[in-house]
Amino acid sequence: MALGPLGQIHVSVTDLDRSVAFYRDVLGIEFLFRVPGQPMAFFSTGDVRLYLGVPESPEFTTRCLLYFRVTDIETERDRLVDAGLTVEAPHVVHRDGVTDLWMAALTDPDGHHLVLMEER
Repeated sequence: MALGPLGQIHVSVTDLDRSVAFYRDVLGIEFLFRVPGQPMAFFSTGDVRLYLGVPESPEFTTRCLLYFRVTDIETERDRLVDAGLTVEAPHVVHRDGVTDLWMAALTDPDGHHLVLMEER
């Protein structure tokens, strides 16, 4: 027996309304639902669900780095810069003779590092 695919990632936030607006309205990630009466919101990121939540206690606080696939890293960076975000210039981080891996980083309102990635 082995573990199955990753199903969900939790990202700790301090202000759920602000984070929902950022991930839904600025990044454009598909919003699924909020849990009534709980500081929890869920988004669809392909096969992995993104869970934003205010932790109940400090031991459940997460710090993570999220990598999002994009099809045109320059266009996506320009869109996010136009929305008021600071996004580093796209650059090649790896070449293997077949594919170039491009990345560009930014942060969310709680300081989590987010990275755009494109394979060419």
